[in-house]
Amino acid sequence: MNESLPLNTFIAIAGMTFLLIAVIGRSKLGFAEINPGCFGRILALIIGLSLLSGTSLLAAFPTDTLIQFVRNILTDGIQAVQNYSGS
Repeated sequence: MNESLPLNTFIAIAGMTFLLIAVIGRSKLGFAEINPGCFGRILALIIGLSLLSGTSLLAAFPTDTLIQFVRNILTDGIQAVQNYSGS
């Protein structure tokens, strides 16, 4: 099993919540009222789709592989900047 499963689940639920806000828009849930407006609905749509695509990436690539990939990119960038400023 993948050890990032709880993180995937949390991000997926957050993404679906933002998409729900974007689709429903104005609603009243007992004591809470959600009224995001046009800009808020578009922003909720963008955030929701971003979170769901992030969940897909975390499911496709294990967290350790993703962390190693980002670490390699940052290391290469830092070395390139040091080589550039050193010459």
